[in-house]
Amino acid sequence: MATRANDTPPTGAYDLTTVELAPLGRRLGALMIDWAICLMAAAFYADPRIVAWPPVLVLIVMNAVGIGLFGQTPGMALAGLRCVAVRDGGAIGVTVGLARAVLLALLVPAVIMDGDRRGLHDRAVGSVVIRKPR
Repeated sequence: MATRANDTPPTGAYDLTTVELAPLGRRLGALMIDWAICLMAAAFYADPRIVAWPPVLVLIVMNAVGIGLFGQTPGMALAGLRCVAVRDGGAIGVTVGLARAVLLALLVPAVIMDGDRRGLHDRAVGSVVIRKPR
């Protein structure tokens, strides 16, 4: 994340070297927990075997609100993960969370990661998934 010649992070930016980035296995586990919750919630108003979009819509809303306001979804909370803004380490906000959730629902951006384990959906909105401090 450093952009200066002396390799220090810019003022106000969250220093990724001071946190533990989320392992891929925990991220996938959190997503599977969230997906199971979405399937159960969507089953109350539609049959996911017949109509495929309701669980995806629930996933988008759950991610937008959960990550946007609290920095985590229920699955991320169980896996010990948080999604924070790279700029300051805080919550990313509902609007940015919605953009991240839509990109996550497309799946392709999520599987393409950089060296900081940030998927394209994270890079596009300026977020990073980290392990919660113990």
